[in-house]
Amino acid sequence: MASDDEPSAPRAPGNRAVALGVLAATVPVLLAQAASGAGSRLVLLLVFVPALLAGLGTVAQTVAASVWVTAVVAVHSALYPPADLPARLGTLLGVVAAEAVVIALCARRVRRERRLFRMRQSAVALQRQLLRPLPVRTAELELFGLYRPVEEDTLIGGDLYDVADTPFGTRVLVGDVQGKGLRAIGTGFAVLSAFREAAFREAELTAVADALEAAVGRHNAYAAQGGEPERFVTATVLCVRRDRDGRTRVRAVDCGHLAPCLLHADGRVEAVELPAGVPLGLADLVGEPRAVGCFALPADGVLVLLTDGITEAQDASGAFYPAERGLAELAGAGAGAEALPEALDGRARRWSGGRSRDDVTVLALRRAGGP
Repeated sequence: MASDDEPSAPRAPGNRAVALGVLAATVPVLLAQAASGAGSRLVLLLVFVPALLAGLGTVAQTVAASVWVTAVVAVHSALYPPADLPARLGTLLGVVAAEAVVIALCARRVRRERRLFRMRQSAVALQRQLLRPLPVRTAELELFGLYRPVEEDTLIGGDLYDVADTPFGTRVLVGDVQGKGLRAIGTGFAVLSAFREAAFREAELTAVADALEAAVGRHNAYAAQGGEPERFVTATVLCVRRDRDGRTRVRAVDCGHLAPCLLHADGRVEAVELPAGVPLGLADLVGEPRAVGCFALPADGVLVLLTDGITEAQDASGAFYPAERGLAELAGAGAGAEALPEALDGRARRWSGGRSRDDVTVLALRRAGGP
């Protein structure tokens, strides 16, 4: 099924449009040639028609236009020959050589576009394997979100997220790999793979975080053997589960990531305080076990998870975007969980003048069946 982020093959103009365009260019040139007399060589301006088409059309269209232009120039030379035969032959050979170069350049462009299209298809396939399409709905929650890598043409970057509907509740991961873009993919893939296994296997949320820690350690050891730099990952791991009394509880483990924000129906924004933890990959430097924080998710509340692509957006003066204030304004304006990620990213981009410094991920979670 096609989606908005699926790459589309480059489209060339239709053959009918090309034919009409070539004729529309030929007629005024021939009229100008007739008005200026036989001694002028305005007809040679038609050589630029295939050159322009080479940047947009197919190779076949460029060849057809080149043949047409060469034939027009040959007929004109036959009807109004230059003073000597060598000049006539030189004109024709020059036109043929120019059109041959144009055709070669068009073929090169088409090959490059096809190669880039295949690469983009591969990037889309990789993105779908790495990142779950949004929105996601489980028995406990509805999750909406936005993911935008700083290198937008790559479709993938250093941010990561995932959702797992497990027997222990809905488990959510959001993280940010040290570094940006394609260089951070390997570490992100190691974390996601570990989460998708541990989320279903481990009953304790701290055990899930420990599995992610071990995955980053193994990946760093492997990367060091190949001369690649070691990286750490900031992350938040959550588990959302509905109690027997109907209340929805959130348990969360902080791994050096930005604090979640809880939006209330009255427009208040509350930064959720969690027991501090170090990023994944650095636990050996501290040696302390990770702790779990617990809080309730109100029926009319929205829990927002961010990466620093939002909070580190800077305006011309260097001031960072006030994410909590932006969330409060959006909540006060009645923005729902569905629209909130796009709206917040749009505000941050306007704040920074459209300049992106880092990958952006915004996730908005609400209770299943919420407003």
